[in-house]
Amino acid sequence: MDRQAAPRPLEVALLASVFVVAACGLVYELAAGALASYVLGDSVLQFSTVIGAYLFAMGVGSWLSRFFERQLPAHFLRIELLVAVVGGGLPAALFLTHAWQPGAFRLLLYALVLAVGTLVGLEIPLVMRILKRNVALRELVSQVLTFDYLGALAVSVAFPLLLVPQLGLIRTGLLFGLMNAFVALWALWLFRHELRRLTAHVLACLLTLGVLGAAFAGSERITSLAEDHFYQDKIVVAETSTWQRIVVTQGRMGMRLFLNGNLQFAQSDEYRYHEALVHPAMAAHGAAKRVAVLGGGDGLAVRELLRYPQVESITLVELDPNMTRLFSTDPRLVALNGGSLTSPKVHIVHADAFQWLQQAQDPFDVIVVDFPDPTNFSIGKLYTNSFYALLEQRLAASGYAVIQTTSPLIARQSFWTVVRTVESVGLTAYPYHANVPSFGEWGYVLASRRPWHAPQALPEGLRFLTVAGLPSLFDFPRDMQRVPAEVNRLSNQVLVTTYEREWGKVGP
Repeated sequence: MDRQAAPRPLEVALLASVFVVAACGLVYELAAGALASYVLGDSVLQFSTVIGAYLFAMGVGSWLSRFFERQLPAHFLRIELLVAVVGGGLPAALFLTHAWQPGAFRLLLYALVLAVGTLVGLEIPLVMRILKRNVALRELVSQVLTFDYLGALAVSVAFPLLLVPQLGLIRTGLLFGLMNAFVALWALWLFRHELRRLTAHVLACLLTLGVLGAAFAGSERITSLAEDHFYQDKIVVAETSTWQRIVVTQGRMGMRLFLNGNLQFAQSDEYRYHEALVHPAMAAHGAAKRVAVLGGGDGLAVRELLRYPQVESITLVELDPNMTRLFSTDPRLVALNGGSLTSPKVHIVHADAFQWLQQAQDPFDVIVVDFPDPTNFSIGKLYTNSFYALLEQRLAASGYAVIQTTSPLIARQSFWTVVRTVESVGLTAYPYHANVPSFGEWGYVLASRRPWHAPQALPEGLRFLTVAGLPSLFDFPRDMQRVPAEVNRLSNQVLVTTYEREWGKVGP
């Protein structure tokens, strides 16, 4: 009998189920890793531990499958329904827990990862044993593993490029939960003649599909429920891009921007942050014509740069197109940055700043570096000596660079690590700080090849900086003074762990 030439419909159906099951399993794993990165930071650590726990649980599930001896289709059906509910509901449960019981987030995360991993680990061995009744072992292993890996490949591409940007994590989880439930319904039909208590199985499938379908329909409400409680203020913009969750709220402090839950600015005092970021370098230069801004897709640093009429061009390098689109089209956000992103002087480049610096050729008179804090290794690379060496190459001989550099009061070691790293590439560092009430005492590093001297004039219309007050920004009281620090390198990324340790002491 040649089964290879003529596979039976049952075999085809089960192998198709393997494809779906593999895709669903990987989605739950990626969703857990992404959420852990959003909430706990340090994406490498979070993905490593989540994947490790998930694979361990899959091994446990595979081992447990040996104890399922009879009624294998019935067991497979029940496991599919459990995976559908637990895996599909995982992102929603974690979002709500983070908003309402943040202290329980980590415990629930790993409990769900272990539960889903164990259930997924049971799936494939059971399918193989069901198919084994009709297919030779050699063909069986080959076919099942082929469909398993194909399903994983499809999701690994679709998850960051299509699913998360278009659906968000909660709806993506629920969608794949529904797919698991449909596999169970499919199994119910295929094995209807073997199943005992058929009515109970039918009701379980319908109930699961109903619950997940209702949750999918109300997913926007679930997301709002979690985020409204977490952010306290009314959410006026919420988008998920390939790189981050972007949320803008409106409350007593005006509008506030959050990226992955981390505050980026508050309307009430953002002028302090951006005036201190831009003007010590720009006013000291005096004749800057070509300027680059790395990060800063909100256009607020660009707004300050446009106060200088001699500036001829501003190149804004922002990784996330959603950021520049929002801040150049939403009237409420355009009012904040004064329409800076639509200025004819501004050229927007959507690229990774590290790669852009590697490819850029022209020098700049002033480079403003306005990245989020180094909460993970992907951002931490933008604070390494390798990055600053590239920055130094793109800086004109008489140019200045300025880098936003976390709090020298709360993260003192981190702040001076950045200073030490800037100095390691041959630039002279001029660290300074300013008080921004939303953030507290905040730090910056001005870097150049020539000495920096305090400017004798500042642009009209500033609300915070004065010529007389500038020197005081460069004076560090005892509790913020320099401490010995290591160079932050791509190979060690010591800054990320230092930053996490120091800010981790600041409890909610």
